[in-house]
Amino acid sequence: MSRRSLLRGAAVGAGAVALPSLLTACGSGPGGDTKTVRLGSNASDAVPKKAFADAFAAYGKQSKDGRSVKVNTVDHNTFQENINRYLQGKPDDVFMWFAGYRMQFFAQKGLLYDISDLWQGFHGFSDALKAQSTGADGKQYFVPYYYYPWAVFHRASLFQEHGYTAPRTFDQFVDLAQQMRKDKLDPIALGEKDGWPAMGTFDYLNMRTNGYEFHKSLMAGKEAWTDKRVKDVFDNWRRILPYCQQGANGRTWQEAAQSLQKKQSGLTVLGLAHVGQQFPASDQGDIAFFPFPEMDPQYGQDAVEAPIDGFLLAKNAKELKNKQSMASAKDLLGWLATPAAEDAYLAGDPNNIAVNSGADTSKYTPLQKKAVELVSGAKQISQFMDRDTRPDFASTVMIPAIQRFIGNPNDVDGLVNDIERQKKTIFASEG
Repeated sequence: MSRRSLLRGAAVGAGAVALPSLLTACGSGPGGDTKTVRLGSNASDAVPKKAFADAFAAYGKQSKDGRSVKVNTVDHNTFQENINRYLQGKPDDVFMWFAGYRMQFFAQKGLLYDISDLWQGFHGFSDALKAQSTGADGKQYFVPYYYYPWAVFHRASLFQEHGYTAPRTFDQFVDLAQQMRKDKLDPIALGEKDGWPAMGTFDYLNMRTNGYEFHKSLMAGKEAWTDKRVKDVFDNWRRILPYCQQGANGRTWQEAAQSLQKKQSGLTVLGLAHVGQQFPASDQGDIAFFPFPEMDPQYGQDAVEAPIDGFLLAKNAKELKNKQSMASAKDLLGWLATPAAEDAYLAGDPNNIAVNSGADTSKYTPLQKKAVELVSGAKQISQFMDRDTRPDFASTVMIPAIQRFIGNPNDVDGLVNDIERQKKTIFASEG
């Protein structure tokens, strides 16, 4: 599941323009089929869509009660932008979403079912995973399924061809970008049309410049965006912005990743899943990455962004008022929490990492194994800006702010003043 422009429905509330024809559950159908679980999916890209189809087929085969899954797949961007209307309207029984703050936001709104009873029987999940699945009320609402780290991706063959080496420090990173420009490459691929991709670059720049604790505090609305530490982040970003693809605000993240695949660009800051989905099977072995470089020795490369995706029960799902339908939905969630369920999915999508410690990692690609090492060696793990902060703040303030910065990076003072003014209004509300 890639992250898209997210939750504009939550941002503008009842006035949001939804697409009910796309985001309406199928209903229980003639005769009230209680053994078929309706599932809202945002996995519209080809690779994850097929992998989920295989996983849900595996669920049906192992079900002793003849239960099955009917998937309602919606374009990923459309799903994210209309999620608030979807959950307040007629949602599917189960839907795909994200851990952490993004889950907690809807739990606090009373739009999710408490599944703490299921968690009592779960095995193979760390305390950190449980924490990311827990609402502010201490109850669990989320079944984690996989994660994928963000890093600086490149093609190993391109590095070998030009004699490049992975930089450890930010100065070395800038030097590498300069050399790539001399070698007639776009040093850094960037596609910001959907509004969220460059959030990952901001997060890494912030965590490397100011540390993970400041990142958490800033995302929670407890720090001023006019603080010099935030301005330093944008100033550091300006050092590499000239080496990014021009016209980024008009380019999708898929197009940016494809330019890496075509060796038109040298580097890109994205998630493992995003890059992997844009490389054909014949090129998968050429994908490589290095951690976002160090900027301050006291923070090093300690923090890693590794978003967790999974499944939840929609409180407004009509079918779940029926005990048999609820039993089927919970049976599916219980199965999705098993190693077998993760193995079934990852067999078709090697661009993610299983979260259950019992999952079979023997068939992991070298890239997956390296991704596991990156995350397991991290001292802190963040969930990404639009998951670590209020969704309305991320969508209505930070998406246009970052796009504005990319289009005109010369007015940082004006930019942070605008962000801070809007932040105060949003975080002062009950949300």
